[in-house]
Amino acid sequence: MSIFSYNCSVPFFRSLAFAIVLCSAGLLSVGCASTAGSSSIGDMRIVSVGGATTETIYALGSEASLVGTDTSSVYPEAAAKLPQVGYQRTLSAEGVISLKPTLVIISADAGPPPAIQQIENAGIKIARVNTDNTFEGTKAKIRQIAELLGKKDQGETLVSKLEGEMAEAERVVTSLERKRKVAFIFARGAGSPQVSGTGTPADAMIKLAGGANAITEFELYKPLTAEALVAAQPEVILLPARGLEAMGGVDAVLALPGVADTPAGKNRKIVSVDDVLLLGFSPRLGLAVKELSEKIK
Repeated sequence: MSIFSYNCSVPFFRSLAFAIVLCSAGLLSVGCASTAGSSSIGDMRIVSVGGATTETIYALGSEASLVGTDTSSVYPEAAAKLPQVGYQRTLSAEGVISLKPTLVIISADAGPPPAIQQIENAGIKIARVNTDNTFEGTKAKIRQIAELLGKKDQGETLVSKLEGEMAEAERVVTSLERKRKVAFIFARGAGSPQVSGTGTPADAMIKLAGGANAITEFELYKPLTAEALVAAQPEVILLPARGLEAMGGVDAVLALPGVADTPAGKNRKIVSVDDVLLLGFSPRLGLAVKELSEKIK
C-alpha cells in the first residue's frame, strides 16, 4: 500500500534514484511509470480454477504463466496436461500450495471454503472472477481476468470478438420459428442423472439460444424422475457431450425413466454440446449460443 502520494515534479522527489527506490518498495504512488508492475506480471505463477477462466487465460495469450488448473479445465487440450489440483468445488489446498503460485484465480463456485482459507493463509493471493451467466457477465469476466494479467488491450479485443460472434448467434436465434421446450439432463460419474430447473448455466444457455426450459417448477438441480419429465413434455433433451458419452450415448438416454414418453424421446431429439462450450460462459459464448440454437430448432 502506498504511504506517499506526490507528483514527480515536487523538488523533494526530483532525485530519480530516490524515487525509483521508493517505487520499487511499493512506498510511493507517483504520476510517472512504475518499473515494478510489468516485471511482477511477467513473473506470475497462476493456478486457474474453472474451465472458462482457464480458457480466457489462453485466449489472452498468458498460458505461459499457468502452473496448474482444475479438472474442469479441458479446453484447450493443452490445459488438461498441466498439473491438476482437483475439481473446482473440491480443491486440494495442499495441491495448490505445492505449485507455489503467486495468484489463484477462482470462481464463486470454488471450494470448499476451508481449502480456500488454507490457501489464503499460506500468503497466496486469490482473485474471484465474475460468474454471472449472462452475456454482460461474460464480458465482465474477460475484462477482469485481462486486468489481472496486465492485458487490458487484449481483453478489449477479445470482448469485441465475442460481441461480433454474439451478433451472428442472435441472427440465428431470431430465425427460429418458435421456442422449443428443452430439458437439460446432467450426469456425473455413477451418480443418478439430474435435471436442471431455473437459475443454472444450462437454463441461461437454453434461453439465450431461443429455447424455453421445460423444467421451471424448481431452482438448480434435482434428481431426474419419470413423473416430472413426462409432465414437462420436453421437445428436446440436452446433455453436455461428456455426460452423453459417459451415459452410453443416445440409446442410453432414451432408456432413462420417462424419456420415451416425451416428444423428445419419441422423436429421438437428443442433442449435446461440448461441456465447457455449453456451460462455461467463456470467450466462445457466441459460438455456443449459435451451435445450441441450430441444434434445438
